[in-house]
Amino acid sequence: MSPYPAALALTLAVEVPLYAVALHAGWRVPWVRAGAIGVGVNLVTHPVLWSALWQVRGVGAYPVLLVAAEAAVCATEAALLAWWLRRPDRLLVVLAVGVNALSVLAGLISASV
Repeated sequence: MSPYPAALALTLAVEVPLYAVALHAGWRVPWVRAGAIGVGVNLVTHPVLWSALWQVRGVGAYPVLLVAAEAAVCATEAALLAWWLRRPDRLLVVLAVGVNALSVLAGLISASV
């Protein structure tokens, strides 16, 4: 499997269940819609993130660029969640940060194996 499909698959495997459980439990979003939203935010942000980071791999400042890029992803995903739920809620930012932090951790672990 080439790097992008594997990275997307790992991201979806980590983030979609987390988003689905949190959106269902915390915002009473039906399961199917919660899962679809989890997939949707990732299909918007992941290709852009991957493309940007792929172009700067190997650069000395890569860790700083990764953090900046992930911050932008979290902000974008939180905004998409608020828009799709038609409900601005600061906890959606916390959710996006938590879910993405676990996804990055899974990616770093996967890359080191």
